[in-house]
Amino acid sequence: MPLSFMNMPLLSYASEITIPTLIVTGEKAHSRYFAEDAYKAVGSKDKELVVVPGANHVDLYDNVAGKIPFAKFEQFFQTKLK
Repeated sequence: MPLSFMNMPLLSYASEITIPTLIVTGEKAHSRYFAEDAYKAVGSKDKELVVVPGANHVDLYDNVAGKIPFAKFEQFFQTKLK
């Protein structure tokens, strides 16, 4: 990743996203605030924020705790990728 991205406000262009958007965060994730801010900033009218009960940030990476919402991903892609 270019270092210039490190200094860029990541949500600056979020309002330009007009495609269906699924944002997933954990209920206990330290980054949950960012997911909620991103959800608000995305320009798409077809967007969804999923907060996984009891999950922290890392639970949604490796699935050791079995908390990754694969069924939600499948439903989203089957519905939106037509």
